[in-house]
Amino acid sequence: MNKFRNIVAAAALAACAAGAPAQQNAAPNGGQTTVQDGIEVRPLSRLRVLAPAEVVESQSKQQYLTLMQQASQKGVLAPTTDPQVVRLRGIAKRLIPFTPRWNGDAAKWDWQVNLIASKEVNAFCMPGGRIGFYSGILTQLNLSDDEAAAVMGHEVAHALREHSRAQMVKTAGTNTVFRLGGALIASVFGLDPGVTDMAAQAGGQLLTLRFSRDDEREADLIGLDIAARAGFDPRAGIVLWEKMATLNKRAPPQFISTHPGGGDRIERMKAHMNVLLPVYARAKGTKVQNLPPYRSMALN
Repeated sequence: MNKFRNIVAAAALAACAAGAPAQQNAAPNGGQTTVQDGIEVRPLSRLRVLAPAEVVESQSKQQYLTLMQQASQKGVLAPTTDPQVVRLRGIAKRLIPFTPRWNGDAAKWDWQVNLIASKEVNAFCMPGGRIGFYSGILTQLNLSDDEAAAVMGHEVAHALREHSRAQMVKTAGTNTVFRLGGALIASVFGLDPGVTDMAAQAGGQLLTLRFSRDDEREADLIGLDIAARAGFDPRAGIVLWEKMATLNKRAPPQFISTHPGGGDRIERMKAHMNVLLPVYARAKGTKVQNLPPYRSMALN
C-alpha cells in the first residue's frame, strides 16, 4: 500500500506541476540556451518527465499502429511500392543518420514512414520516429524533394527535442497527468484496465498537439540542419513556408493550424542561412559561392 500511496502522490504532484507556469530549465553553462551547430537550442523541458518516456512510447506505438490499420481498412494507406512512399522513405533514409546529433536515443528508434491518401495538408513524426505524411501536402504544395525533406526534418525535430512529451503535460493538464498516473497504477497492481483505456485516450493528443512558437522555431532550424547535412537544400524551408502562406490565403490547411505561422519564422531561417548553406555545400562537395540558385515548383 505504501507503494500505491507513493504513486498516487506522485500523480497528484505532477498534476499540480502541470497547472503551474512552465519554468525553463537552465542550460549547463548557467544560461537559458546553448548553441549547437550555430543554432540556439533550449534545454529539454522539465515538464516532459511528467509524461514518462515508456508511457509516451507505448501510446505512440499503439496510436500509430491503429492509425495505419484504419487507413489500410479504408484503402487509403499507400502500398510500399507507391512511388511517393518510395520517395519519402528515401528521404528519411538520408535524414536518419544525422538525427542522433540532436538526440542520442534516435539511433535506437524503430523508424517508420508511411503515406495516407488524403487531401489534408499535413505531416507528423510521433515519438520514437513514427513518420506519417498525408498526400495532400505533397500534391497541393507540389513539393520538391528538398521541400519534402524540410517538412520531414521539421517534424522529426519535434520528436528529437521531445516537444510532445512536454506539450502533453502543458496541453492536457491535470486530467491527462492523472490518467497517466492511473495507467502506471494499473500496470503495477493489475487494477481495472479501464484506467489504461483512459491513458490511451490521452495518447490521442499526440496527433493534435499545438506546439509553442519556441518549439516551432527550434524545429524549423534543427530540421533544416538535418536536411542540409543529408544533402537537401535548406533554402527549401523558406520556399516551403512561402507556399504555406499562399495556400493559407485560399483555405487554412491543418498544417498551419497546428504549426503557428508568421513571417518571423521565415526571417529566422534566412538569418541562419550563413550557417546552414555551408553545411549543405559540404554535403554536396562544393562551396557556397558555387551553389546554383534554388529552384522550386509552383503551387498546384
